[in-house]
Amino acid sequence: MVRTQIYLTEHQRAELAAIARNGGKRQSELIREAIDRFIEITSHHRRTEIVRRAAGIWRDRSAAPDYETVRAAWDRT
Repeated sequence: MVRTQIYLTEHQRAELAAIARNGGKRQSELIREAIDRFIEITSHHRRTEIVRRAAGIWRDRSAAPDYETVRAAWDRT
């Protein structure tokens, strides 16, 4: 692990301490869990956005080959 320092507001610090106390976890553990969740959500949204942008990119292009002809050339007769 890599040590990282962050600044929290007084409210964030107090709430985090209460959650840690009630959950029997260390504050650092809660912060790592929160960051993992944030990364997971962000990664999912990033992948979804990439797929959304890619959808239909060949819609108006005529340069795409005729796949039936290409496939027919592969078939063994």
